[in-house]
Amino acid sequence: MIFHSYDYLIFLVTILAAYWLLPRRGQNILLLAASYVFYGYVHVWFLGMITFTSTIDWFTANQIVKRPQHKKLFLALTLGTNFAILCSFKYLDFFTGGHALQILHGIGFTSFTAADVQALLPVGISFYTYQSASYVVDVYRGQLAPRKNWLDYLLFVSFFPQLVAGPIERAGHLLAQVEGQRIFDTRKARGAVVLILWGYMKKLAIADNAAMTCNKVFSLENPSWPVLWAGVFAFAIQIYADFSAYTDIARGTARLFGFELMQNFNHPYQAASPGEFWRRWHISLSTWFRDYIYISLGGSHCNSARIALNIMATFLLSGLWHGASWNYILWGGYHGCLLVVWRFWENGPSSIRPQRLWPWVQVLFTFALINIGWLMFRETNLSMLMKYFMLNPLQATAADWQTGVYLVLLVSIYSWPLLIHAKVDQWLARHPATIQQHFPGGKWAFAQAGLATLLLLAIILLSSPFSSDFIYFQF
Repeated sequence: MIFHSYDYLIFLVTILAAYWLLPRRGQNILLLAASYVFYGYVHVWFLGMITFTSTIDWFTANQIVKRPQHKKLFLALTLGTNFAILCSFKYLDFFTGGHALQILHGIGFTSFTAADVQALLPVGISFYTYQSASYVVDVYRGQLAPRKNWLDYLLFVSFFPQLVAGPIERAGHLLAQVEGQRIFDTRKARGAVVLILWGYMKKLAIADNAAMTCNKVFSLENPSWPVLWAGVFAFAIQIYADFSAYTDIARGTARLFGFELMQNFNHPYQAASPGEFWRRWHISLSTWFRDYIYISLGGSHCNSARIALNIMATFLLSGLWHGASWNYILWGGYHGCLLVVWRFWENGPSSIRPQRLWPWVQVLFTFALINIGWLMFRETNLSMLMKYFMLNPLQATAADWQTGVYLVLLVSIYSWPLLIHAKVDQWLARHPATIQQHFPGGKWAFAQAGLATLLLLAIILLSSPFSSDFIYFQF
């Protein structure tokens, strides 16, 4: 079930109609049942996999505390099981050199096709595997007490608003809310509706329109340099609007049920350095890799060479997390190199430190570096990727440049709400009490109604005629 479908809207309204009439235990049971309906809507067998993973992690976390002398064994058991399952479904074809189908035929599954192999990958398996594994590691480290209630833990792992594409929540944040009382708050509910509509507008009116330009450019056999990079710019807008839209809808939906999910994006294209970009982009994943990979490897408490190795290992694994393809590993390695080089630059002689540059130059330079990475991320064919990097801007004709500028301007027109939103957020950060001062009492409710109406009109009038699944569903 996908967020931008009528099935989902009917599903959501139906669950909400009953949810607030129930006590907390009944609410949790209803949410768990709803989450399993949501996840098994297309492929029922996905439910067996998520239940098995959740149960193994719940059981081993309890055993870690009950039998501390064997806690390393239980940790190895749960992590080994989790990542063996993840690798079997997501990386089998990659690690076997593209021979997964032949392997399946060899062990008796002769009726399987390539499409069947792709369909075997449970949607969102990377997200819920990492979320569940982090709980066990936190218990192992003594940062969290193991939970006794199995159903509450199943809900923590399968909570449908963030199940398929995050945010990747920590047990200390989301599981604590599962176990606590939720009280309906009209003010928060109004804000949740506005946030959901904002997410739908970003997906349907910005991301899907940018996708049309991006897809057309990447379908060309021989795009010129300016046309190609106009397509990369379109992809940069598409992937940010698309992924952050999912997060906004997820956060708004969770808020309707009395939950608060973590912020996953903080205007990443305003970053003035690669390190700042990763503090703003997919925050739940970047902090997961920081806390469970980078710090476990030694973090920054090492010599310079070891720190560089830790950064590279973390980003190579991050690239592999995104998919079983060499372009994702290349993309992860590229960002690892960026952070290593930028770290050296920031700590270098004062005359060459990036802080000496104008802030807007730093932002534009960082955005250009990020777009080079997006080309690696978007193009999965390595030969085509190398071909794109060999393009010469000096060989482009005047018509090529006109086309490239036109495409950039076209995508920019669709994406201007993102810039306005960023500027409004900056202004609100500097004037935190302004909304309450200008919209006291019921005036803010009327302002929210007006904003919701504008968003709804934008969705109706500006939505792309061609919509697609959220990009991060494939990860």
